[in-house]
Amino acid sequence: MYPELFSIGPIKFHSFGAMLALAFLVANYLLSKEIERKKIYPDVSSTVTFLTIVLGIAGAKLFHLLENFDRFLRDPIGEAFNAGGLTFYGGMIVATIGNLIYLRSQKIAPLRFLDAIAPALMIGYGIGRIGCLLAGDGCYGEPCDLPWAMTFPNGYVSTLASENPELAMQFRQLFPGVKVPKDIPVHPTPLYELFYSLVFFALLWKWRTLPKQAGWIFFVYLILQSVGRFSVEFIRLNPPILFGLSEAQVIALAMILVGAFGLWRISKEPIEMPPMEEAAKPGAKAERKKKPMSKTA
Repeated sequence: MYPELFSIGPIKFHSFGAMLALAFLVANYLLSKEIERKKIYPDVSSTVTFLTIVLGIAGAKLFHLLENFDRFLRDPIGEAFNAGGLTFYGGMIVATIGNLIYLRSQKIAPLRFLDAIAPALMIGYGIGRIGCLLAGDGCYGEPCDLPWAMTFPNGYVSTLASENPELAMQFRQLFPGVKVPKDIPVHPTPLYELFYSLVFFALLWKWRTLPKQAGWIFFVYLILQSVGRFSVEFIRLNPPILFGLSEAQVIALAMILVGAFGLWRISKEPIEMPPMEEAAKPGAKAERKKKPMSKTA
């Protein structure tokens, strides 16, 4: 793949960083549109985006180091400062906690805001996975012989047998008696995650205008995202930590429970009708200029 797009002197531009930036830009655009549609105080979108970038990357890197602690011990500097190596759930958990604290301080209803950000999170995740694919940062799956299998000889975590003995050992276990190839083909799991992210985003984007309780879209997002990640983890290379499940699968199960509990908790709350389109209301634009949006709307 292409971990480095180009360089200007000593400055290198990484494909992972480029796709991460694109993911945040697309997510921020969709979030701002949803904030406008839902009539939430608009000034929060830029602050939330900033907090999500900073806390999301910090949390994702921290969880990745914990998930791959053996590699971190072998090369602390290299693992801590390489351009790839981010764990989604770490970023989501840390960024969500930070944003909820901020929203509470601004007296903004958290569930309505989380509904607004859920579709953006889903599509942002899918775009970010393109960066993982281009970088070859080890997010790929186990060895396979499928027609769409891919190799990452130049990736941050190479699929060359000479540079990745652990992958070579897994190939021998999966294909006993078959000679280990020089460059080991693997499941392109970032593409699988991109596919389900696009499908789930389309569903969330369609459902977001339905009359539902505040928080419904976000809790459904948690369940969909977690089911997708839990399934893909079965062919990922992450080691098991509990009952044969990887760290990501354990967190995914917890997120499914949170989502299911959240849906049950809000099931008796009043249903919110979608905001009327401003174009359908005479004089809406003039009224908006006279009256600022409420933070607690």
